[in-house]
Amino acid sequence: MKKPVLRDVLGAISSFFLFFLTVGFIVSCCMMLFISVLADTMAITFTSDDIAAAAKLTFWNVILITILFKLADFIRRKILVDRPTRIITEATEKIMAGDFSVRIKPMQSSGMEGFDQIAAAINQMAEELGGVETLRTDFIANVSHEMKTPLTVMQNYGTLLQSPDLTEEQRIEYAKGVTYTSRRMADMMENILKLNRLENQQIFPQVTEFDLGEQLCECLLQYENIWEKADIEIETEIAENVRVKADAELLSHVWNNLFSNAFKFTPSGGIVSVSLTATESHAIVKVSDTGCGMTREVGAHIFEKFYQGDTSHSVQGNGLGLALVKRVIDIMQGEISVESEAGKGSTFTVIIRGC
Repeated sequence: MKKPVLRDVLGAISSFFLFFLTVGFIVSCCMMLFISVLADTMAITFTSDDIAAAAKLTFWNVILITILFKLADFIRRKILVDRPTRIITEATEKIMAGDFSVRIKPMQSSGMEGFDQIAAAINQMAEELGGVETLRTDFIANVSHEMKTPLTVMQNYGTLLQSPDLTEEQRIEYAKGVTYTSRRMADMMENILKLNRLENQQIFPQVTEFDLGEQLCECLLQYENIWEKADIEIETEIAENVRVKADAELLSHVWNNLFSNAFKFTPSGGIVSVSLTATESHAIVKVSDTGCGMTREVGAHIFEKFYQGDTSHSVQGNGLGLALVKRVIDIMQGEISVESEAGKGSTFTVIIRGC
């Protein structure tokens, strides 16, 4: 006999024995009390034969009661404990094997409320894990796709550079193409690493107090060459002395991404406007443009990783900028929203806590 089976048998015997002693003690006490009261009230004298016969009858009654109770307990455990335990165990084993579509149905029986709570928690865990797995799969697929395009471009330029009859002008042009594409890949990998650290809370905000208006102006001036070259008009309405407590470096990523997108999607002769207002407890920044705008369907996904609503500008980005913006704003416990209409432009609104 194997040790687990022997252990189960010994456990069942010891359990039966303990149950038998408990029932025997209770029944014996009740029987002795009954006989004592009966002898006192009715003046009956019990002989040793009477007591021996009663003891034998009590013993067998205890055996029968113990067997019936243990049988009832066995059936109860099979229905109310072993069955739901088996269902939950099988479900968790499937989840461990990678099947996140598993769902445990409600037991819908009296006495199983605790198991229903466990099943509900496991169902929620499986749903969350399924979502994480989907995101992970999509993330890998998107990274692979985003890397494939620049790698192909670099390979093509590398092949062209090997041609012996290239002019100096062509050689410089192809070399610039390789440099630009490699820089774009480096930017993408940097954004991926940065976003990963933010999502895994490996970057802790260094909170300082600073003038938000000054930071907005500094970030905006970095794009002066771009708006002058594209003949884009700049409108600003920035309130003075609006101070916030936040991580200045992380927050600068937000403004740089929003400004970069505004200039990227605004055609020549368009307008990009930046405004800063303040309430008693919050600072409100709005970045607007008169670019191509977006539909409501596109607007619902723009903060997702690698999502690019306007594929005509995909060569200028990798779909990670707004995902980074959203994560930074979440870390700052702020809010970000977008209002947009196709063909009329977009307005991003950021609300963060003031001093």
